[in-house]
Amino acid sequence: MIRVLLVDDHPLFREGLRYRLSLDSDIEVQAEADNGLQALAILKDMPIDLVLTDINMPQMDGMYLLELIKEQEMSCKVVMLSMHDNREYIMAAMRYGADGYILKDVPGKELIEAIKKVAAGKRYFSAEVVDTLSQELASGKQVLVTQREQLVLRLISLGMNNKRIALEMNVSVRTVETHKRNIKQKLAIDSTAGLVRYAIDHGLDR
Repeated sequence: MIRVLLVDDHPLFREGLRYRLSLDSDIEVQAEADNGLQALAILKDMPIDLVLTDINMPQMDGMYLLELIKEQEMSCKVVMLSMHDNREYIMAAMRYGADGYILKDVPGKELIEAIKKVAAGKRYFSAEVVDTLSQELASGKQVLVTQREQLVLRLISLGMNNKRIALEMNVSVRTVETHKRNIKQKLAIDSTAGLVRYAIDHGLDR
């Protein structure tokens, strides 16, 4: 059984979505939330396998929710379900580590397929999203580090250790270590000296 958390600020949309998902015996909607803050509270108290979230919501949007879930290394998968197919939203979701990005106008059958694939450890993107990603790759652009990761790079370039960076960002040392590991993987850099050089070359040390 795939335990799903629905996050969307439109109750009528959630109701329709919950009904459609209930028709599949492998999926169970465990909880619903109006925004990212509510979703985080639920994730702390309830085992969830997959978060299906909108992007534009009050109090905390879906993109920041995604970032916090990945930053805190929660075990749940995150699929963005949005009406937006523009490059900015899609590339931001990629930077923050989304496991899937689906447009709200896809058929219910495709949504079910996406949930099952992501729950099984794969990634899933709507056809329009794939086209956008393909255009980005063809143009030679790369998925770069997030704003939070840029801040970590800047603090590293200023000579701060993990403990100092954690105090500066008001996060745990473990979170800083996670950021550094993710940055190294994205940039294919295996040393702190390499991170400092990258920060300087890209003007992040100022």
